[in-house]
Amino acid sequence: MSTQQHELQVKGMSCQHCVKGVTRAIQEQDPQAEVQVDLASGRVQARTTLPREAVAQAITDEGYEVQA
Repeated sequence: MSTQQHELQVKGMSCQHCVKGVTRAIQEQDPQAEVQVDLASGRVQARTTLPREAVAQAITDEGYEVQA
């Protein structure tokens, strides 16, 4: 499976606990995923084999709002 780079705008993240939660949610679906979270901009970058929709769903399931 090929690796893709996804960048998502996420609302509701405010602390390191949020960073860990989002990272864990994505890595539960793809343990090899590389996740970077920028709290200031609300941006999540994920290098993963998952499709964008699966990454967005993992973040949503964690309780955050993924914006278009």
